[in-house]
Amino acid sequence: ALKSKGCSPDEIENPREKLKPEDITQIQPQQLVLKLRTGEPQTFSLKFKRAEDYPIDLYYLMDLSYSMKDDLENVKSLGTALMREMEKITSDFRIGFGSFVEKTVMPYISTTPAKLRNPCTGDQNCTSPFSYKNVLNLTSEGKLFNELVGKQHISGNLDSPEGGFDAIMQVAVCGTQIGWRNVTRLLVFSTDAGFHFAGDGKLGGIVLPNDGRCHLENNMYTMSHYYDYPSIAHLVQKLSENNIQTIFAVTEEFQAVYKELKNLIPKSAVGTLSANSSNVIQLIIDAYNSLSSEVILENSKLPKGVTINYKSYCKNGVNGTGENGRKCSNISIGDEVKFEISVTANECPKKGQNETIKIKPLGFTEEVEINLQFICECQCQNEGIPNSPDCHQGNGTFECGACRCNEGRIGKECECSTDEVNSEDMDAYCRRENSTEICSNNGECVCGQCVCRKRENTNEVYSGRYCECDNFNCDRSNGLICGGNGNCKCRVCECFPNFTGSACDCSLDTSSCMASNGQICNGRGTCECGTCNCTDPKFQGPTCEMCQTCLGVCAAHKDCVQCRAFKKGEKKDTCSQDCMHFNMTLVESRDKLPQPGQPDPLSHCKEKDVDDCWFYFTYSINANNEAIVHVVETPECPTGPDIIPIVAGVVAGIVLIGLALLLIWKLLMIIHDRREFAKFEKEKMNAKWDTQENPIYKSPINNFKNPNYGRKAGL
Repeated sequence: ALKSKGCSPDEIENPREKLKPEDITQIQPQQLVLKLRTGEPQTFSLKFKRAEDYPIDLYYLMDLSYSMKDDLENVKSLGTALMREMEKITSDFRIGFGSFVEKTVMPYISTTPAKLRNPCTGDQNCTSPFSYKNVLNLTSEGKLFNELVGKQHISGNLDSPEGGFDAIMQVAVCGTQIGWRNVTRLLVFSTDAGFHFAGDGKLGGIVLPNDGRCHLENNMYTMSHYYDYPSIAHLVQKLSENNIQTIFAVTEEFQAVYKELKNLIPKSAVGTLSANSSNVIQLIIDAYNSLSSEVILENSKLPKGVTINYKSYCKNGVNGTGENGRKCSNISIGDEVKFEISVTANECPKKGQNETIKIKPLGFTEEVEINLQFICECQCQNEGIPNSPDCHQGNGTFECGACRCNEGRIGKECECSTDEVNSEDMDAYCRRENSTEICSNNGECVCGQCVCRKRENTNEVYSGRYCECDNFNCDRSNGLICGGNGNCKCRVCECFPNFTGSACDCSLDTSSCMASNGQICNGRGTCECGTCNCTDPKFQGPTCEMCQTCLGVCAAHKDCVQCRAFKKGEKKDTCSQDCMHFNMTLVESRDKLPQPGQPDPLSHCKEKDVDDCWFYFTYSINANNEAIVHVVETPECPTGPDIIPIVAGVVAGIVLIGLALLLIWKLLMIIHDRREFAKFEKEKMNAKWDTQENPIYKSPINNFKNPNYGRKAGL
């Protein structure tokens, strides 16, 4: 209908028509001009809005050393499977594939002819070793990915670290051969080993630094034997220049190494690869979501004397300054974040020419181009009066309230001629009495007057008749001139009210020295520079109220600690009125109480409560004059005696003692009997009997004869 009405096809917009990648805008503004005057910052706002359905190019770079054999089998079907998953994120997705092994020189590989043909042992059929091979340019055909990757074979090398850095460098700089578009660029680096980096090439006699250029011939890296491995900093530079975000898919064993590498490479992520790469698709999806949800701004090299500061306004009210002002996280599709960027020129370029800097979010091709125009001269210089009578009879141009002398004339009003001036006579007017220094070595003597030298920092100025004064060589405190509490005039601090001292670091305010009793330093010290100097050595603390050796510190706070910690004691009913003058913290045990050695004076207390239980606490006063109490939450209470064990113990003791005594008595009796028997045996052996008959001996045997024995029975 529009065409029939005469509208040109170039002027017809179709909202359903898909935008080209170069027409998608995620960052505003794209270009601006800043006019900078020395010392005055110029601030502008930069907005970033994450676009929906943004195209993605993903290049899968895989380690094809022998240890990755089972991983290759799973990657062969990665193309179509990953295509299906990425369709949920973008409708414009392309995938490529490359592989790497190691430099093709000793000692990284074996260079014997047999090993060059087949570096694997046994019956394994492996391809010849190579450094890096671009197998498949970026394409939207997932089946082609499966087909070409399916034809790949494992290779082998000798050492454990691989030459992956060579491959990453070539993928980054060979944009035309790889087929990168100006869209989101993802590089998936898959390996189960560490990496060689700059300097390791010396092992193979390679000493030339990596040149950071593309050296692909027939899709093979041909200069691995000539150039060393790239350094990490070199990789960071090339990945950033080419807007490539890296995903390290590595096994659990090397997680720690690659996480450290991730910290050095902006916009990179690390995922844990399973032993056979079966989880690689989910790993890529998770890493992409993590990378795309974060925006980090970086700027190109700044001209000399130009500084830049960032402040971020992110989601959920999260703001950042300094280095954190460069980034925002957790950005979803459609979310908009804002950055405030201030650019300051601290000096003018020597030639006064314009400069250009660029700011871009890492990993994105869009950028903001800023044209810096320096204002180094005033407009009034265009309205100067040549040969003005105000400049000593027309010997200069009067502009901006001062004379710019003609050639050959010098002086404030061009009153001197360079041909007529005797430098020695003029120098005498530029020297202080009893000094040989001309203009205090801080300026030049021009026509008998000192012209003080200017410093790079325009806020720092020499002054005085002989340039003997300045405003930056005064005493400092906390890194600030005059402590930030005064002005530096002729190398002497002029302090603001309520401050004194050579560096204005001594406050005359005594409020910080006021003790709780209304006395300055509790009447036991003097207030010096806002800090109490306790004259009584027994007293310490910010207001000389803490006395560790004085009696009563623990007892004075016993009732309040007891009522607040355990809800009992004499002040239980008035606790909220009388005992809220300190901050209390409960701890689990005595070991958790603050220990001596901390900056605040500390007292350890042990008191009994109304239940005759011991409770422990510490009392201290911090630098803000606040009382701090730490209390062990569980008192130590004495437990009553257990009768049964005591009785049983007494009875058992008596029985055991009785048995012991009986055994001892029995033992003594046995010993005594044995001694008596031994004594008897000894005496028996020593006895000597007379062998003759004793005259008084009477036999104990009596013989009786029966008269009837032998007579016949009939009688």
